[in-house]
Amino acid sequence: MGYSPHPSMPSSPTGGQGRPTRLAILTSGGDCSGMNAAVRAVVKMGISRGCEVYVVREGWEGLVRGNEHEEPNPAHSSTSTLNPNPTSTNAAPGANPPTADRKSSRERGGFVATYGEGELLKEGEGEQTLRNRFILRVGWDDVRGFASLGGTLIGTARCAAFRELEGRRKAAFNLVKHGIDALVVCGGDGSLTGADRLRAEWPSHVQTLLKSGQITPEQYEAHQHLNIVGLVGSIDNDMAGTDMTIGEQCGIARRDNTDLTAPVLLSGTGATTALHRICEAIDSISSTASSHSRAFVVEVMGRNCGWLALMAAIATGADYMFIPERPPTAEDWQTSMCTVLGRHRAEGKRKTIIIVAEGAHDCNLKPISPEEIKDVLTQRLGLDTRVTTLGHTQRGGAPAAYDRILATLQGAEAVEAVLASTVDSPSPVIGIQENKIQRQPLMEAVKKTQDVAKAIADKDFARALSLRDPEFEDCLHAFRATTRLNETYRVPENQRMRIAIIHTGAPAGGMNAATRTAVRYCLCHGHTPIAIYNGFVGLLHGNVAELSWLRVDQWSTRGGSELGTNRVLPDIDLAGVAAKLAEYKIDGLLIVGGFEAMVSLEILEKGRKDHAALRIPLIHLPATISNNVPITEWSVGSDTSINVLVEACDSIKQSASASRNRVFVVETQGAGCGYIAMLGALATGANLVYTPENGISLGMLQRDVEFLKKRYSQDVAGKSEGRLIILAEKASKTYTTQVVTNIFGEEGKDSFDARSVALGHTLQGGVPSPRDRTRAIRLTVKCIDFLEKHHNRKLQNLDPDPQDSDAATIVIEGASIRFASLNEMVEAADFKNRRGKFQWWTSAKELVETMAGKKVPSDEIETRSTSPRIEKTDSNERFSRL
Repeated sequence: MGYSPHPSMPSSPTGGQGRPTRLAILTSGGDCSGMNAAVRAVVKMGISRGCEVYVVREGWEGLVRGNEHEEPNPAHSSTSTLNPNPTSTNAAPGANPPTADRKSSRERGGFVATYGEGELLKEGEGEQTLRNRFILRVGWDDVRGFASLGGTLIGTARCAAFRELEGRRKAAFNLVKHGIDALVVCGGDGSLTGADRLRAEWPSHVQTLLKSGQITPEQYEAHQHLNIVGLVGSIDNDMAGTDMTIGEQCGIARRDNTDLTAPVLLSGTGATTALHRICEAIDSISSTASSHSRAFVVEVMGRNCGWLALMAAIATGADYMFIPERPPTAEDWQTSMCTVLGRHRAEGKRKTIIIVAEGAHDCNLKPISPEEIKDVLTQRLGLDTRVTTLGHTQRGGAPAAYDRILATLQGAEAVEAVLASTVDSPSPVIGIQENKIQRQPLMEAVKKTQDVAKAIADKDFARALSLRDPEFEDCLHAFRATTRLNETYRVPENQRMRIAIIHTGAPAGGMNAATRTAVRYCLCHGHTPIAIYNGFVGLLHGNVAELSWLRVDQWSTRGGSELGTNRVLPDIDLAGVAAKLAEYKIDGLLIVGGFEAMVSLEILEKGRKDHAALRIPLIHLPATISNNVPITEWSVGSDTSINVLVEACDSIKQSASASRNRVFVVETQGAGCGYIAMLGALATGANLVYTPENGISLGMLQRDVEFLKKRYSQDVAGKSEGRLIILAEKASKTYTTQVVTNIFGEEGKDSFDARSVALGHTLQGGVPSPRDRTRAIRLTVKCIDFLEKHHNRKLQNLDPDPQDSDAATIVIEGASIRFASLNEMVEAADFKNRRGKFQWWTSAKELVETMAGKKVPSDEIETRSTSPRIEKTDSNERFSRL
C-alpha cells in the first residue's frame, strides 16, 4: 500500500514543449464525502511528482465556462521557472518565511505554497471573489484541511452544455488555453462517460480550434492528446468492474470459484460515509420505535443499486428490506412481508424496521413506495407506522475514515496513472476491487454498471445480482437467514449441533454483531446456540446459557462484549475446559477475539490428544482493534478504532489550530502492532507517524523537528494550522509519548509548542462502525457453515483431511475469504511482538510522508526498500491492499 515512483517514470514528468505536466481535477455529478480528500491527494501527489496542478470549480460547467475576464497571471505562464516539487530542493514544503503577500509566497524557495485561492474555497468566499474564474492553479497549502470536510469544496454542477458537441469544444478550448495536459475526473458513471467522450473527440476538437484561429499552431502541437483518469465518487457504490488480477501478482489466494473474470464491485469514495449516516439515523430511530412499539419504513438512496439498503439492513438489524436487484419473488409481496413481520411480533419484538431503496419495485417492475408499505402494515398488522425519508442527509457530513483513506489512495494512484498514460492506452478508472487499488478501463467499468440497470429493466434479476460482488450476495444470504422465523432452512435433526460462542482478549466493536448473527443463524438451521460468559474463566465456573432469537435482537449496534471477555487462556485448566465442554455437550466452538483467541485455538488443538471433548470443530473469528492477527488483512473492530481515532483527531486538530502554532502528539493503542497509528495517520492527514515496526531513533526525531520547523516557517502569518503526530504506544521503550513531546516542544519552541494526548481505551469504541458490523455478520455465517461442514464429516466417520483442518481461523486475503489452518497461522505469527510476520500496511508510511510534504532522507528510503516487511510492487500494485 506504500508509494514509490515507478522506476520507468521520470522524476520530473513533462508535458508539451518540455514544460512540467499540467493536470487538473474536477468533481462532477452528485457530491459525496471523500471528494475533498481526493482533491487534496491529487494536488499534493501531483506537486510532489513535479506537475503543475489546477482545480476546476463547478465540474463540467466550470470547464465549459473557463475563466471569463481573466487577468494576466505570470505564475500561470508556461515559462515559469518555479519548481513545485519539494523533494527536488534542500527544503521541504515550509522553506518559505511567513508572509501575507500572495505573490511573494508563490515564488520563494523554489516551492509553490499557495496561489491564494485555498482559503476562499474552504470558507465559501469563492462565489464572490472567484466569480467567473473556474480554472485555478493551486499550491500545496491551497488544499489544507480539505480531507476532513464533506461534499466538494471545488463545487459540482449538472451541465447541459457539456452534453452537446459545442459545449465539449469549449471545454477543450479552455484546457488548451491553460496548457492542461491531463484531467482527473471524480464522479459517477455519467461523469466518467462524459470524460471518456471528451477524450475520444479530442483530435477533432483541437483541429477545429486551430482552423478557427482560437488556438495557435504551437498550442495545437503541444496538445495532440488529452489524458483522462477517472475516480469513482458515488454514494451508491454501484460502479462495476472485472476482477482480473487479484491473486496473481501478489500471491493472494483467489476466491473459491477461481473465476478471474467474475464481476466485482469497483468501490469508490462516498459509499461508506453514506452508510454511516444511514446507520446513525436508523440507530436513533430504533429507540423511539421500541418506545412506542412502532414500525418505521426508512427510504434510502439507490436507484438501480441496493448496496446501501442491504448493508444498512444487516448492520442495523432491520426486519425487512426492498432492493432493486432482488425484488419480492411473489406477486403478492404484501402477504409475504406481513407473514415475516407477524412472526417477529409474535416472538415479542416491540419494533419493526423496514428499509427501502428508492428504486425498489416488485417482480413486474411496479414501484414499491414507502407509503404503500406503511398502508399495508397499518391495515393488515395494525401497526402504528411512520415513514422516514433520509434524503440528502446521506450525502453530507464528515467523511468516514475508510473514505478518507480510499480517496487518498485513489488520488495518489490517479496521478501515477496520468504520468503512465500513453496515446494508445484506454482511459483508466481508479477504484478498489475487494481490498486492492486497481486501474480498470473506464468505459468497461461504466458499461458493466449500465448492464445492471439493463438487467433490471429486462427483469433478469439473477443477472443483475450476479453483476454485484461476492460480498453483496453473502450479505443478502445472511440477512435472510437471520430474519426468517420458519423451518425452511433447518438441517435434518441428526445433523443439528450445540454450538458454543466465546469471546477472548480485549473487546472490539462488532463482537456483539458476530454473536447475534451466530445465534440467529444457528436457530435458522435448527442448532442450539450456547453463550459462554466471561471467557474461559466463565466456562470453568459454569457461566453458560442458551441464547434466544429475541435476546440478541439489539446486539448489532452495541459496542464492547455482551458475553464478557478477558485475556485468560484455556491452559489455566485445560482439563477443566474439556470437562465443561463435554458437560454441556458442545459440538462446535466459535472463538471471537484477537491474538489471544488464536493462541487459545492452538492450546485447544494441541490438547485434543489428551481430551476427547476437544476433538470438535474449532473456528476463530479475528476481532481486535489492533488488527494484529496474522494473515488476515482485516479484523472485526479495526475499522471502529480508526473511526474513533479520526473523530478524536478532528477535535484535537481544531484545538491545535485555534492555538495556532501547536503540535499534538497523539498516542494510540495497538501494543506491538502499529496498524491503528499508521492507518490513522493516513486518514487524519498527520504530519508524522511512529510505529513499533519502524521504531524511533534520535536521528529520526532530529530530522522530524527540522521538518516541522520548516513547515511552520512557510505558513502565512496568522494562518498557521495545528499539526498532528501519531505515535503507537509501544513504538519505542526509550522515546515514550512524553519524551517525544518534550523533545519537539523544546527543540521547536521558537516555531511551535507541543502537547500530548493518549486516547487509550476510547479506541475500543462505542457504537461499532457499519463496516465492522457487516464484516462480522458476513464472516460469522461462514464460520457456522465451517462448523457444520466438519461436524457432518465427523458424523460420517470420514478420515481427517490434512488440507482441510477442522481447527482454523477465518481470514481475509485480498479478494478472498478463506480458512487458514492452525499450522499456517502459527507459521505466520511473530509471537514476540504479537503480530503477523508480514503486515500489508507498513509501506503506507511513505504515502503519509508524501501527503505531509516531508522529504525522506535517502538512508531511510534505502532501509525501507530492503526491509522484508515492506512490499515493493509495480505501479499497479503500489497501494495493493486496503
